[in-house]
Amino acid sequence: MGTIIGIDLGTSTTEAAVIKDGKPVMVVNPDKEIITPSAVGLDADENFVIGARAKAQYLLSPEHTAVEIKRKMGTDDTIRLGKRAYTPIALSAKLLEYVKTYASEYLGEEITRAVISVPAYFDDIQRQATVKAGMEAGLSVERIINEPTAAALSYGLLHLEEESHILVYDLGGGTFDVTLLEMFDGVLEVKASSGDNKLGGKDFDEKLVEWLNEQFMKQHGVDLRRDRYAMVKLKEEAERCKIALSTQDSFHVLVPMITEKKGKPLALDVTVTAAQFESLVEELLARTHRPIDVVLADSGILPSEIDRIILVGGSTRMPIVSKDIKNYLNIEPSKAVDPDFAVAEGAAIQAGIIQGSIRQEESILMTDVNPYTLGIRIMDGLTDERMSVIIPRNVTIPTTRSQVYYTCMDYQTEAHIEIYQGESEIVSSNHFLGEFIIGQIPARKSGAERIAVEFSYNINGMLAVKATVLSTGRDASVEIDMMQETEDSKGRIDVTGWKESSYAKQFRTIIRRVERVLKEPMTDDLFLRGELDDALYDLKEALVNEDLETAQEAEEDLLELLEEL
Repeated sequence: MGTIIGIDLGTSTTEAAVIKDGKPVMVVNPDKEIITPSAVGLDADENFVIGARAKAQYLLSPEHTAVEIKRKMGTDDTIRLGKRAYTPIALSAKLLEYVKTYASEYLGEEITRAVISVPAYFDDIQRQATVKAGMEAGLSVERIINEPTAAALSYGLLHLEEESHILVYDLGGGTFDVTLLEMFDGVLEVKASSGDNKLGGKDFDEKLVEWLNEQFMKQHGVDLRRDRYAMVKLKEEAERCKIALSTQDSFHVLVPMITEKKGKPLALDVTVTAAQFESLVEELLARTHRPIDVVLADSGILPSEIDRIILVGGSTRMPIVSKDIKNYLNIEPSKAVDPDFAVAEGAAIQAGIIQGSIRQEESILMTDVNPYTLGIRIMDGLTDERMSVIIPRNVTIPTTRSQVYYTCMDYQTEAHIEIYQGESEIVSSNHFLGEFIIGQIPARKSGAERIAVEFSYNINGMLAVKATVLSTGRDASVEIDMMQETEDSKGRIDVTGWKESSYAKQFRTIIRRVERVLKEPMTDDLFLRGELDDALYDLKEALVNEDLETAQEAEEDLLELLEEL
């Protein structure tokens, strides 16, 4: 079936690894480096440039270069490179395609399969987006693995006989995760995970950027935030300063000409001390404490029961991180794994287990948890905005759980099941995952009919939901599968501007007709409903792009689907 590689698709950098002779080996890129910057750009000829070339280009041409793409995964945001707009999925796919190409060259065979890591606190929509990016890159994504779990695998492969509780503290460029695991008899059991998808090394850089800009404004009365090119230089210097302060007490930031005022060049010339930096990021370090508390509470493990703290992610190289953890938990963090490579190595180990290139007796049995609460929208007599929990967060997966509900209206013949993921009791504050309708409910008084809703969540993070009318056995279901395309993973653009198209009048009638149909209950063929919605989107997208031929094809599809209905 071919070699499976492990990929750590990071906010700042991306790495790949493969199993050789039962051990993970890092893959070298065309620049003879293991670490590839997670940057994608377009050159002057509008050809894609990836990695180190793109990062170098960012200084000179930030409007044609994208960095920190991972932070936008799972959103509807687009990223503009020059005149073109791309989805985060599309640009991540370009990065993964580059990894696929250089891994194939390095290994001397065509690589088409991968295990890709994601933050433990990524929700299903973000995971689906990652899988879709892999598919667009020409990779069969064999497994999505949580980054802290991957790091623990990297450690565990060399400590199979160990019995211990391990806290993995993963502070990357753009995300923060903390996971509590237990190792015993070659089993790696995840007990709990938590995190912050908007906290990472880039936020530490940003604190320095803000402070340096304030110093510059005091000296020169100029706000660098109004100069895009100056801000790119400032961010680069802030990152250099942060790295330097990991090994020295102060750093001299000097940019001879960062901008100009009334035609005269202005220099950025400031010295930053380690103590000043520590004061600037104190609030960010404090934000790591709550996820630690959540993990300890959910797992039922006391700080005194933790045997080892493993640091993962390049941002943990900052001494202030180790210092803060030691002060908070009274435990000295371990340097048992390489923080830059452990996740890619762990992803490769998972790939080796799947492929069979790691022998069974040298393998690790791994369990994981669902990081978010899962449930459905219900009416509770006062509102229809309540979230009813079916699977709480940090339950070991695979798992199957169910709840019984009652009809809420007299003579109700169908029920609309909406599935959500999140921690709020207000359902609309959580992530919508999917929906379906269970029909043919006997028409009886409110509360007379019972409906069982069952959630089955497997090791890949795929969720199957089934509803059953208990009096008749009639059921309906939906599978929310990260390994398949879903509406949220298609990288759709905003098509609300279709009315501005020069062809809009020609297609207005069919669009309005389909929109009316989609508003009506459709219990017999939910697949057909999805087809109808997809074709409607294709028509609107074609109109936005002024593509008459594609619009006419989409109209034909819609007419066929309406006739089928």
